Amino acid sequence: MAKSILITGATSGFGSACAEIFACNKWNVILTGRRKKRLENLEKKLGNFSSIYTSQLDVRNSNEVENLITDLPQEFRDIDVLVNNAGLALGLEPAVDASLDDWEVMVDTNIKGVLYCTKAVLPGMVKRNRGHIINVGSTAGNWPYPGGNVYGATKSFVQQFSRNLRTDLLGTKVRVTNIEPGMAETEFSLVRFKGDKKKAEKVYENADLLQPEDVAEIIYWVVNTPERVNINTLEVMATCQAWGPLQVHQS
Repeated sequence: MAKSILITGATSGFGSACAEIFACNKWNVILTGRRKKRLENLEKKLGNFSSIYTSQLDVRNSNEVENLITDLPQEFRDIDVLVNNAGLALGLEPAVDASLDDWEVMVDTNIKGVLYCTKAVLPGMVKRNRGHIINVGSTAGNWPYPGGNVYGATKSFVQQFSRNLRTDLLGTKVRVTNIEPGMAETEFSLVRFKGDKKKAEKVYENADLLQPEDVAEIIYWVVNTPERVNINTLEVMATCQAWGPLQVHQS
């Protein structure tokens, strides 16, 4: 019997790459995102490999999340893996100049979205005594950078939430992993800079950065380790990226 995986934010980047690798390995794949046309295209592309179920979903809406889980067809209902991938960064201004609206969108998506999806799926996993929650965090949750203010804070939340979930699930066979990618060549910067393509491309210029399929392959490996193995946290950067020096302001 095929296993089932739910991937949020599946319409681009890590989510889309995860959809492809799991579908090609015959998993039942549930794909969610806000862009309906992209979901339809993914279903057409991957439907020849496995069973695909798509649902237009805003993870910030708890009712939508609950309805998604309640309305799943029978073959998809026993969710073995949840990939909490939906998330975003908005703006790169220092805190004093940042938009409060942008901060609220990041909190609602990166924190509340993870909470809503986890809360909806977790009872079934505990009842069946199997399952794996994969949270997509970020190196920004570990290491600060100028302009990363609320985005980095939301990813720190995801890291600590993942750890506390592991603590609460001790004694069950439900696993939790926080994947923490560094810079990756996705639509991340295009979203951060609100569609400014030139600004976004500048971020990736002359750098051999992580690709979506790199992270998808890591997630696939983590999920397929033996049941006795729990990868708590996995931080990954491109070879061309490293930690910056401590800054000193000399006036």
